Amino acid sequence: MSSYQLRCEMIVPLPIEEVFSVFENPYNLIQITPPSLDFRVTNPEQVIMRVGALIHYKFRMMGVPLSWTTLISSYSPPMQFIDEQSSGPYTRWHHLHTFEQTSEGIAVRDVVDYTLPFGVLGGLAQPIVKRQLVNIFGFRQQALAKMWGGAKITHPVISAVS
Repeated sequence: MSSYQLRCEMIVPLPIEEVFSVFENPYNLIQITPPSLDFRVTNPEQVIMRVGALIHYKFRMMGVPLSWTTLISSYSPPMQFIDEQSSGPYTRWHHLHTFEQTSEGIAVRDVVDYTLPFGVLGGLAQPIVKRQLVNIFGFRQQALAKMWGGAKITHPVISAVS
């Protein structure tokens, strides 16, 4: 079973608290996810970000309806948080979000470690999954840059890690 890692970064010329507040609100994902995914947060009550919070989503991938639940396993505002798949399309999804003050602004970094299901068959799907994830995170970075009036972007890169 192969694992992969997605990495991307952007530098935002805003205060760290303002940048972090956009990411810690899961409802903002709707605005920064490609419309073709029909992405929705489906929790019955308002999500309060904290360690242990579960966030339920529904979306469409290539027209197929999917459900996804993530667990916030680490939460240290305004420096970082981790969401991990509790249930969904991956065997493993571990998404580290970090925010660091630099001389240029706030460095917003994403590191996603993921494993596809179905062993060898999942590995055969990796080129398609890779393209989708690069497009989703690329769209997200562009949407955030527009929302914030500019940002320096490092395009998403995915590599095999095992």
